[in-house]
Amino acid sequence: MKNFVFACFLALTVGSAQADLKVFATVPEWGALAKEIGGDKVRVYAATNAFQDPHRIEAKPSLLAQARQAQLLIAAGADLEVGWLPLVQRDSGNPVIQIGRPGYFEAASVVNRLDVPTSVDRAHGDVHPAGNPHIHLDPRNVLKVGDALAKRMAELDAANAPAYQAGFTAFAGKWQAAMARWEKAAAPLKGVPVFVHHQSFVYLTRWLGMTEVAALEPKPGIEPTSSHLNALLARQQAAPARMILRTAYQQEGPSQWLAGKTGLPAVMLPYTVGGTPEAGDLVGLFDDTLNRLLKGLR
Repeated sequence: MKNFVFACFLALTVGSAQADLKVFATVPEWGALAKEIGGDKVRVYAATNAFQDPHRIEAKPSLLAQARQAQLLIAAGADLEVGWLPLVQRDSGNPVIQIGRPGYFEAASVVNRLDVPTSVDRAHGDVHPAGNPHIHLDPRNVLKVGDALAKRMAELDAANAPAYQAGFTAFAGKWQAAMARWEKAAAPLKGVPVFVHHQSFVYLTRWLGMTEVAALEPKPGIEPTSSHLNALLARQQAAPARMILRTAYQQEGPSQWLAGKTGLPAVMLPYTVGGTPEAGDLVGLFDDTLNRLLKGLR
């Protein structure tokens, strides 16, 4: 009898462990979204954090080990991870997460992308042929991705499909209420001109009606140079910006130098989940982003 009870317990334990959908997210925001949808039905691993440039990650053995076990790989897409993700997929030996398989999900594929170039020339810097990949900074895109992601999770784990649909429905309700609050609070930001370190914020500024007047990088992916920063200093006198924006993972030196010369506030935005203590989840990410932008106006 004891052996029978133990066997039943073991079967339930193993079954429960196997019921977890193993998710490999390339960036924190999509890992956080998968957790919002899946709750205790998913086990999420984020390959990067807010203090790493997601364009440039080393394909370490720890990433390969996680990718090897994954049942769902969530990528930002639009070539954001082109420098490292193909290596992880290949060397993991996991057929489930390869492009074209149900276990591969690309967030950028379900939204309208901005800044899609008409031609690609590396002389113009780190240009993304499929458009700007930083789609998560428009909350409307997060909702679209969440809808598609919940359906994909249900497809991969049919036994928990009702839980994924319920999870997305609850998230969508919370998210739409938050969006209404954010859009009301952000009214003073409309039309505000800003400098940006990199073109990380194009979806955010488009959503809020802000204007990006110039980037501190002379070309996308090329570190700011003294000559380019001096050109921006001259430009500021002719067409003033109101603040300078950068992410948590970008060097503060260039924005601080320009701030010192112009008197503009240098505003560090969390960019993704975990970028600041306040940005502990997706709602916190946008709450803190708006708080920092509004503070920069004062």
